[in-house]
Amino acid sequence: METTIELHTIERGQGPLTLIFLHYFGGSAKEWQAVTEQLAAKYRCVAVDLRGHGDSPAPASGYSVDRVTDDLEATLGRLDIRSFVLIGHSMSGKIALNLASRQPVGLQQVLLVSPSPPHPEPIPDKDRKEMLDTHGTEQAAIKTFKNITAKPVSETDRQQIITDNLRTSQVAWDAWLTLGSKEDIADRMSHVVVPVSIIAGNKDNALSPDVQPDLTLPTLPDATFEVLDGSGHLPTYEMPDALTDFILKKIAGQRPTN
Repeated sequence: METTIELHTIERGQGPLTLIFLHYFGGSAKEWQAVTEQLAAKYRCVAVDLRGHGDSPAPASGYSVDRVTDDLEATLGRLDIRSFVLIGHSMSGKIALNLASRQPVGLQQVLLVSPSPPHPEPIPDKDRKEMLDTHGTEQAAIKTFKNITAKPVSETDRQQIITDNLRTSQVAWDAWLTLGSKEDIADRMSHVVVPVSIIAGNKDNALSPDVQPDLTLPTLPDATFEVLDGSGHLPTYEMPDALTDFILKKIAGQRPTN
């Protein structure tokens, strides 16, 4: 394994079962605040900034799906996490599935929110080029905000979404669009042996909910899929209560392993 970096995490709550929260492309661990506030009374909640995002370091290279997964795996070891659920959103859904395919000790299940599929993500070439050409400008960040949300959010949340977009490192931004999103890890999905549950907003303009039955579910025949009515790409901000209910429903009765 090549050198991993120490990822920044936001931790709250405690309990025998740990919930690991991973963010969307251009986001950060802070997107999960409204969800973890509701779960911290019973669970240890650890939200992670992936390399090049949020407050984690942004090395000049190392942004393949495997390298990002290596960082995450090392972080779980550093935090002595033994019994956990992986919760991945969009880009990090692919990272969560890749880690699950390694069958890490203690992983109980995987919950995915509008995940990037194991197959290459179907981003139109025009959109991919525009995102590569305009990243780092407030105008582009505001345009992205409008595209990825379908319900009103607070001004505080709006500012957080835009800030996270702008502080995503250029190298991480470019690498996902040119490398990570195009990787195909579908042949590894047969190694995922824990339950997988998927949810996606039916008004998601960034990653159509049709992507899940078309490109994700065929690789995970035992996975479940449901639609969150009214949400765009960011249910963490748009419908946090409904997303929390989904998580609670899936982990109810989950018995931690030692």
